[in-house]
Amino acid sequence: SFHHQSSEPNTEQSLRRKSQQISIMVSNKKAKKNAESMNSRLKLVMKSGKAILGYKASVKSLRKNKSKLILIASNCPPLRKSEVEYLAMLAKCQVHHYTGDNSALGTACGQFFNCSVLSITDAGDSDILETKVE
Repeated sequence: SFHHQSSEPNTEQSLRRKSQQISIMVSNKKAKKNAESMNSRLKLVMKSGKAILGYKASVKSLRKNKSKLILIASNCPPLRKSEVEYLAMLAKCQVHHYTGDNSALGTACGQFFNCSVLSITDAGDSDILETKVE
């Protein structure tokens, strides 16, 4: 009989739990949509604009003040990430933390290799610089 009492959930608690699950599902869908729109913008940049792939080349472009936007993969090492963010702050350049890992970022650029840092020097036909992505 003890198990029977504990298995009856408090209605308020169960409602709260369900609403949390629904909000998580909605936020996941939103994140997926954001990632998809970012990927489509990236494809357009690679086709019509100019982008620099790789950490070393991106840092060089930041130092020369050529970068307009920096994308950092989710699994970029913290020290490297903070260094790129610091240089971007000095260059007054926007930083976007890409939701996917380095292989997803490389694939989104249409390349067959990993890329942890990407620098966009010319957006081309894409609206990637105008829209500030969360």
